[in-house]
Amino acid sequence: MSIEVHPAIAAISPYVPGRLAEDVEREFGIAQATKLASNENALGPSPKALSILKEASKTLNRYPDGNGSALKKAIAARCGIPVDRIILGNGSDELISLLVKTVMAPGDDAIISAPSFSIYEKAVTAGLGNAIIVPLTNHCYDLSAMATAITPRTRLCFVCNPNNPTGTVVGREQLLSFLRQMPNHVLVAVDEAYGEYVTTPDYPDTIALQSQEYPLVVLRTFSKIYGLAGLRIGYGIASPDVIEAMNKVRLPFNTNTLAQRAALAALQDDDHIQASRTMNRAGKTLFYEMFHQLGLPFIYSEANFVYVDTKRDGKTVFEALLRFGIIVRHIDGPMLRITVGRPDENERFITAFHTVMQTPAL
Repeated sequence: MSIEVHPAIAAISPYVPGRLAEDVEREFGIAQATKLASNENALGPSPKALSILKEASKTLNRYPDGNGSALKKAIAARCGIPVDRIILGNGSDELISLLVKTVMAPGDDAIISAPSFSIYEKAVTAGLGNAIIVPLTNHCYDLSAMATAITPRTRLCFVCNPNNPTGTVVGREQLLSFLRQMPNHVLVAVDEAYGEYVTTPDYPDTIALQSQEYPLVVLRTFSKIYGLAGLRIGYGIASPDVIEAMNKVRLPFNTNTLAQRAALAALQDDDHIQASRTMNRAGKTLFYEMFHQLGLPFIYSEANFVYVDTKRDGKTVFEALLRFGIIVRHIDGPMLRITVGRPDENERFITAFHTVMQTPAL
């Protein structure tokens, strides 16, 4: 039997996640591979989240709270907003898809940048919309060019802040100027997956901007600094009417019991958040020092990863690192993205990277 797939769907390239450590260990006969490819929190989950899972597992015969009431109440209290401005998602990936389904019809446009988080384009294309690509300028979002690209068919603009894979941020005045240019038919989605890592004082307070009636949706996740990537849970913040519309297309019970309970505990573990930030800053400093020593251009990152120009074929460097059991992310051309790991993981990467970059045969 031959089933005809919509041409737009057939043209989508499947998402390729970072390689699993155990796969690399088997392929290269390595005892312990180090995965620095997926921007996970190498410190692990919050101890408070781990401690709650055994108790929460006793009710797994029951459906989860379909509204995620306890978690949404805690998020609302932390952000200083009403509960009706919050929606939970199976990771922020699902929220991106829900947002596209909610505000875009087939043939509508969404403005995105590149390189940036690939799920924006996939979600728009899967919804039979048009992803209008505006390239980064000097590794940063070019909001002026994005504003210029808006047409009467535009419904969404995605801004990844900090941007994945570059780690650069859009400042408060930049974002404010961009929002002021938005016509009434355009919604701006700011993805703050790595926002908890940011240290620059110029980082926008998007919750405050929402209170000024700007057309803004904020997307956040528990997969990064909270260390719960394996449980798949995130949340969105928007006006009540947008949240109500997104809930109409949200599937029931989209976030599971363990994810909700662990996220609630992790949200309240400020010690773990601070420890994660401290470890991240120290790791980035080591990476920066090495790149300086090797004379490699890199971007100072506000996230938990760094973006480096190897000055070589990046795929070849990526593959050479695999033989040392080091898994990073090849982005394009000479560019690699390296997640900050634990101190021992960072040292293994530094040793392997030095060796690879000093090998002239590559």
